[in-house]
Amino acid sequence: QVQLVESGGGLVQAGDSLRLSCAASVRTFSTYVMGWFRQAPGKEREFVGAIRWFASTTYYADSVKGRFTISRDNAKITAYLQMNSLKPEDTAVYYCAARQYTYSADYKEYRYWGQGTQVTVSS
Repeated sequence: QVQLVESGGGLVQAGDSLRLSCAASVRTFSTYVMGWFRQAPGKEREFVGAIRWFASTTYYADSVKGRFTISRDNAKITAYLQMNSLKPEDTAVYYCAARQYTYSADYKEYRYWGQGTQVTVSS
């Protein structure tokens, strides 16, 4: 069983930056993919990005490419979502999620989920 604990959400202005963290409660995460998703009110949960832990390979949705960066600290088993140049349309609850072995942009294929953290970007 993998537990994911998120932190770092908040209220910012357009153009600001914010960093989310997601800590996993396992000794090793090398076979996992960590995904980031977000869900705005009335909308379906959408893919933001992901990182294949072993190789640190990253993937991004077109809507955040060039603004968001995913990284990881293997010693802390923690992933980060650095969000720059935030826009009001980035407002959502952000979730980290984990699945084993292969990358996927489909939230339904992720087994483990963090509790979610609210990100609100004012204009």
